[in-house]
Amino acid sequence: MATEYDLWKIFPRMPKKVTIGDITIRDGFQHCEKFISTQAKIFYGQEMILAGAKEIEVTNLGSAVTTPQFADAEEVLTALRSDEFKKRCGKAGINYGEIVMTAVTIRETAVDKAIELKKKGIGPDRILMMVSTDPEHHFANSGTTLSQYWREAERCIAKARDAGLKMCGTVSTIWGSPISGATKMEDAVEFTKRWFSIGAHDIEHADHDGSANAADVYRYCSMIMDAMPNPEGHLLHLHETKRVASSSILAALMAGFTRFEGTLGGLGGQPANFLGDSPIRGTGEYYYDDPRFVGLICLEDLLVQIDELGIEHGYDVDRVLWLGKKMEKTMGGRLRSEVIYNGRTIKAGHMKFARPGLKKLIEKEGEKPGQNAPPEWPAQAILPKQWGPADPIWEK
Repeated sequence: MATEYDLWKIFPRMPKKVTIGDITIRDGFQHCEKFISTQAKIFYGQEMILAGAKEIEVTNLGSAVTTPQFADAEEVLTALRSDEFKKRCGKAGINYGEIVMTAVTIRETAVDKAIELKKKGIGPDRILMMVSTDPEHHFANSGTTLSQYWREAERCIAKARDAGLKMCGTVSTIWGSPISGATKMEDAVEFTKRWFSIGAHDIEHADHDGSANAADVYRYCSMIMDAMPNPEGHLLHLHETKRVASSSILAALMAGFTRFEGTLGGLGGQPANFLGDSPIRGTGEYYYDDPRFVGLICLEDLLVQIDELGIEHGYDVDRVLWLGKKMEKTMGGRLRSEVIYNGRTIKAGHMKFARPGLKKLIEKEGEKPGQNAPPEWPAQAILPKQWGPADPIWEK
């Protein structure tokens, strides 16, 4: 029996269109040990929208004591909500009303702040709370037990809904925790159901320390799609520590996931516990020894991967690659994107590098253009028996 070569026939849930969210100016910058200027945050937020981002995470509304990187949250939101920017979007042919801006609101006080900003006309469209399948990791992030947090989340979802805000419920440490190690994927499926049961709009399925591998991502995402098959309700959030996250993206696509997110340059990681020349609280001591090998999946590389699979994504790829190069200047060094240097695969090739002597040599040898083997050889290669397929159908 011949092999089926069409991925979409082998994996019928695999999408032809996806949504890729940008979370650079929030999750990407939270790991930085220098303050990223408000001007830079506004620039990258606006430019990523102009490049095609429909879902963008813009800030953290939590305490400025723990995350002073986002002390300028209101100023950033104001700029992204400005009439001037809305006009720029209109001129670029972008429907501003389709853009979903998210702010992280881990605790209830941050949810209340989001509601206040919504009333002012500059608030986010969507907010985010988070539970971890590892209670130790959850406590490190929120300072509560899981039971305490579920009650808080239920209250927050109700008040957010009344204010016209969507709530994203994150499930973290699905494939492993930097504190307690592996947890059961079945627990993460149950946590997802709990989020929906208390009114969450959608779920971010998160690998916050790069523990995931393709086989387990396929298994988990398939479990999710079996139990809750509406792909609009699910978003995959992968960290990159071992350079294998792109294989996990393909596995999630095969399972039917259609929403992903990343950061320019693969920025991000655990909230910084140092800013400028001063230690800060962050989320305590780092879970890693070398900050060069943490971060999220690189948005530029993810986008090119999706683009070259022939899957629709809605971005101006070249504009995103240009922004990736700018981000390296903002951060003052080489980041993790490979495609901003190596470029996209150009199917037409790069004929400017063709050697002029080939045509002359073909003529000299009396060969025909396009001839790929000696003319006395058979039109198709004849395989020795030991290298042919075992299936007798191939011998007919």
